[in-house]
Amino acid sequence: MTDTIATPAAPQPRAAVLDDAHLGDIKGALGTIRVGDDAPRKGISAKLKTLLAIIGPGLIVMVGDNDAGAFDTYGNAGQNYGTSLLWTLLLLVPVLYVNQEMVLRLGAVTGVGHARLILERFGKFWGAFSVIDLFLLNALTIVTEFIGVTLAVGYLGLPKTLSVLVAAVVVIAAATTGSFRRFERTAVLLCAGSLLLIPIYFMIHPSTSTMAHDFVVPGMPHDAKLADVMLLIIAIVGTTVAPWQLFFQQSYVIDKRITPRFMKYEKADLWIGIVVVILGAAAMIGFTAAAFAGTPEAGNFEDAAGIAKGLEAHAGKLAGVLFAIALLDASIIGASAVSLSTAYALGDVLGLKHSLHRGVRGAKGFYAIFAGVILLAAVIVVVPGSPLGLITTGVQTLAGVLLPSATVFLLLLCNDKAVLGPWVNGRWTNAFTSLVVGVLVVLSIILTASVTFPGITSGAILDIMAVCGVAGILAIGYAELRRRRKGWALAAPVDRRGKESWRMPPLDELPKPVMSTGRKIGMSALRLYLLAAMVLVVVHIVQVALGN
Repeated sequence: MTDTIATPAAPQPRAAVLDDAHLGDIKGALGTIRVGDDAPRKGISAKLKTLLAIIGPGLIVMVGDNDAGAFDTYGNAGQNYGTSLLWTLLLLVPVLYVNQEMVLRLGAVTGVGHARLILERFGKFWGAFSVIDLFLLNALTIVTEFIGVTLAVGYLGLPKTLSVLVAAVVVIAAATTGSFRRFERTAVLLCAGSLLLIPIYFMIHPSTSTMAHDFVVPGMPHDAKLADVMLLIIAIVGTTVAPWQLFFQQSYVIDKRITPRFMKYEKADLWIGIVVVILGAAAMIGFTAAAFAGTPEAGNFEDAAGIAKGLEAHAGKLAGVLFAIALLDASIIGASAVSLSTAYALGDVLGLKHSLHRGVRGAKGFYAIFAGVILLAAVIVVVPGSPLGLITTGVQTLAGVLLPSATVFLLLLCNDKAVLGPWVNGRWTNAFTSLVVGVLVVLSIILTASVTFPGITSGAILDIMAVCGVAGILAIGYAELRRRRKGWALAAPVDRRGKESWRMPPLDELPKPVMSTGRKIGMSALRLYLLAAMVLVVVHIVQVALGN
């Protein structure tokens, strides 16, 4: 008898996943995929079961952004300007998809959170900056979510203080069970609650032809100040594309244990979320426009509670109640998602165990951060005399100022071959995202100028847009001229063979990134702009607070 010698299997490369709780079965709200399940998905039934198991990250991050602030912004747009700004939602669809697709790609391929990647690839300054500004902005955003709770329960006739505290406890309890699946089932149920906006739409029945026209044909409201309209457009962009989304989805994809193998199902999940969020936003603009048209309240938006009262006057008590419940639902899911993005980011950079698969004992620091920001926001809202209106304004302004930098880092990370290997961006994704960054920078400059100088004129806004446009053209021309002088070729096509099994190596094995002179100049300019813009905004907010 001849002995046979088994050939050892080739060793699997180490991945960079930072927490062992992020390895194992995918345990989604609607299904399970066992670790090592590499069977091909053939047939509609198998593909549908896989999609149901994957659904969650894209849906939650999108619906979570249709939160209390979004209700306020879309209600403002519909009540003050009718359906004339619906087209902004259509333009935001590709922005939402490209941004969040890059994030889910980073999560599935790297196994490392967004904040940690920024820290490791761009240094301590940008790592600290990203986490600190995220923490501050998220804390203020959660305050606005609990303001939404007070508006909803106030209309429903419930005690505000008790309701806010109960909502805070519910949010904390849903996330601290030690079961990822339980949290996701709760979150998906809350996402389903956002569909309450659809029956309100049919109860109010705005003009379908007008809605369809204004959705696809860009236009501006008649007899409206350009400055006011531009600020509202910026608010719509800021409430639909928010910095916390990037940090949340990347970490949540990792926590759900989704790998590149299931990328196409996660993209489908993202599209489902985008459809739900756009339908909800369009419904709010449509039914507020129809309900308030021809009434003394048209053009005099106050808050979401006023919308509920207006819907009641137009279509009956049920319409108002459904809107209030939808607002309460949106505020709770928004508070949950934004708080988790904070806890995930800080857990990443501080080296804390951070996973919903762990119980409180197994991740004390992670859950302490999560519960802490929730309770802090709830207390601020219930304390008499808190400057809630100022906080709401501050959130919208700071989000607009910080969004361009978040997108810049996202774009740079998705072109880092050491991080994404065969998953790096292609030419068209880079071109589109660069255009988006340019537009966001222009909107951010307009927002900063309008906050710093409240009396800014329409002519000044047009001048800012013209100067930024010329500067952008000159920058593109300089870059192309420099490329030709240096003899640099355009980026070669990326070799994407074997990408389904490619994962980023451990962070300590990655080569250090090389910063070109142009990129260093650009990053320095971005740093100076962000610091200057934030100082100007904070100074103005303090002046307003002292004036009040």
